[in-house]
Amino acid sequence: MKRALTITDIRNYKTKTYLLDGGLDLALGEVELTGSWIVWGGSANGKTRFALQLAKALAKHVRVAYDSLEEGLSLSMQHAIEDVGFADVKRNFILLDGEGIDELKERLRKQRSPKVVIIDSLQYTGLTYTEYKALRDEFRSKLFIFISHAEGHNPKGAVANSVKYDAFVKVYVEGYRAYPQSRYGGNVPYTVWPEGAAKYGHTPINTIQ
Repeated sequence: MKRALTITDIRNYKTKTYLLDGGLDLALGEVELTGSWIVWGGSANGKTRFALQLAKALAKHVRVAYDSLEEGLSLSMQHAIEDVGFADVKRNFILLDGEGIDELKERLRKQRSPKVVIIDSLQYTGLTYTEYKALRDEFRSKLFIFISHAEGHNPKGAVANSVKYDAFVKVYVEGYRAYPQSRYGGNVPYTVWPEGAAKYGHTPINTIQ
């Protein structure tokens, strides 16, 4: 049984937080890199591009792994990574070529393993909600960011919807604009790709540089 915490314990709690650049600070607030986040949206609306921009911003602070379960290392993924530009954070970013959850767990149990893991997509993991919670609980010092397919304006499937309710940060992406709901504050909409957003009919707002 875990020790019950007193008011003094709670007041003395300290954790490391991060302000991400390029407008992501306005979208997400000052974030803690533990627990889980979820990003979802329809096909060709910018969620992969947003996830990679997020990965780059995070990689300026910590090691980040992007587990591409759907595409793996493909030409389109190569182009997407080149478009975002990871040259200045290349030592802190790795792409996992369709690495399954069991292999991913083995990687994360090693010393100096990535602090943040982006999994694309949640549907391709085959995880149940119980297995998701077990993954999150085993690696409490890590942040898991799940990319999800969408069904209307919600993540697709019962597991994804349960993860949404559990997540500290929830981001819906439509028409190359991200709409965040963050427990850390911020919550300003974020433009993923100005040209794409303009074609969709959005007016310009903050963008990553």
